[in-house]
Amino acid sequence: MEYEGILLGMGNPLLDISAVIDQDFLNNLQFPNSGEARKFSFFPRWGCGVHYYEDESPTGTCAVCVLDDERSLVANLSAANCYKVDHLKRPENWALVEKAKYYYIAGFFLTVSPESIQLVAEHAAAKNKVFSMNLSAPFICEFFKDQQEKVLPYMDFVFGNETEARTFSRVHGWETDNVEEIALKISQWPKASGTRKRITVITQGADPVVVAEDGKVKQFPVILLPKEKLVDTNGAGDAFVGGFLAQLVQEKPIADCVKAGCYASNVIIQRPGCTYPEKPDF
Repeated sequence: MEYEGILLGMGNPLLDISAVIDQDFLNNLQFPNSGEARKFSFFPRWGCGVHYYEDESPTGTCAVCVLDDERSLVANLSAANCYKVDHLKRPENWALVEKAKYYYIAGFFLTVSPESIQLVAEHAAAKNKVFSMNLSAPFICEFFKDQQEKVLPYMDFVFGNETEARTFSRVHGWETDNVEEIALKISQWPKASGTRKRITVITQGADPVVVAEDGKVKQFPVILLPKEKLVDTNGAGDAFVGGFLAQLVQEKPIADCVKAGCYASNVIIQRPGCTYPEKPDF
């Protein structure tokens, strides 16, 4: 199988700036370290072809404050906020959409160009390709609910973490905090195309990964890590998705996809920033 160009990703390219801080720093800023700040962060995937088009605005930035094993993120999207559907429609860009067989779009992109997301989603459904998105952050589920609901019928895979899943449940009035129930409900949301059933994948930190598929829920254990080896959790969720998709495009079983996702996230949380060793041992 030809893999070049098989997976197309869309999101907000940002320069992540990380700093290890102490409690005094937070106290001086009166800034909480609870992780409740808006979490704009899209994991940069090295080794991939990228297209940048905005020269008049500076590159977006994301400040990451890490205290112990917790983090808070604040972003200025800047140039990333300038993306328009016209960029996507350029022949050289749309050719990439047509070539790809799998699509992954960060939920954060709903704040920038939902029209672009919809265009790719409709193309995927029409051509029987695999379309996936991430819930990305609680505020996306809360404040971009309508945009998210519009594209949800096209999603073949929905990724998220337990906090995002519970927020999704609350804003839709489901009255349950049970992650397994929520994952199942999301998987059963009506689809625009009946060619494949939706699979929901919810990570829970050190707790098992929840996968809802075909009316059933399975749990997959993660790779447990001693607390003293935990360095930085920033990008862990995105790394999980990257590992998962790396196996999915090879048509591997879901269990293998989850295993690869857990491996990728386990590696990056032992390193500062979203960084990897030179060679994987997966």
